[in-house]
Amino acid sequence: MQFIVISALGSDRTGLVYDLTRIVLDCNGNIVDSRMTALGSEFAMLLLVSGNWHTLAKLETELKKLGDAGGFTISVRRTEPRAARREVVTYSVDVVCLDQPGIVHNLAGFFSSRGIDIAELSTRSYSAAHTGAPMFAVQMVVHIPAKIHIAALREEFMDLCDQLNLDAILEPVKA
Repeated sequence: MQFIVISALGSDRTGLVYDLTRIVLDCNGNIVDSRMTALGSEFAMLLLVSGNWHTLAKLETELKKLGDAGGFTISVRRTEPRAARREVVTYSVDVVCLDQPGIVHNLAGFFSSRGIDIAELSTRSYSAAHTGAPMFAVQMVVHIPAKIHIAALREEFMDLCDQLNLDAILEPVKA
């Protein structure tokens, strides 16, 4: 079994996911993991697809045709399965705040400076229900090395959140 990562970006329209996933299926590929979302008027897709050598070679060819015909930007890259994480604990981070520049950068800096891997990150902007104030939400999954004292980390994280005026939760991922 071999793996390929596909990133696709194109103007948002009905049927975009169907078109791309039809090609994966027609080439006998299997979608192992994916993220898809509308970003402005664009639609972005990231897929991890498995298959044998022939499947992936055919996929590369067919995806190039789709990109050329449909006005997509498609990038394909061969990859290996991610090694199992050892000696880490997985935590979820949820942050909500008034929208302001630098939120993601500050959070990423906090975790990076402590050797904590950000496995997933998702953000969204929205208007507060009653006031219409511009709000920002961040959801993350982080892998914390087992050697890090969680209580001390949580305290440092909450101090950072207080300084930046962020409402946040740092809790273990429920299996």
